[in-house]
Amino acid sequence: MEKDSGYHQRSIAETAMYRFKQLIGPKLSLRSYNAQVGEILAGVKVMNKVIGLGMPIRQAVN
Repeated sequence: MEKDSGYHQRSIAETAMYRFKQLIGPKLSLRSYNAQVGEILAGVKVMNKVIGLGMPIRQAVN
């Protein structure tokens, strides 16, 4: 049932938006559209950086 409805994908998307809003804030602070786009892109860049800091560093084993 859940696979048929796409619930899992929707759940993943909702979790991602929750994380974004917790990190950046629930509202956009700038008024013009272009400024809002820049604000979102900056927020995504920050979120990617934070996620990257939590990733383990992989090293080749000899």
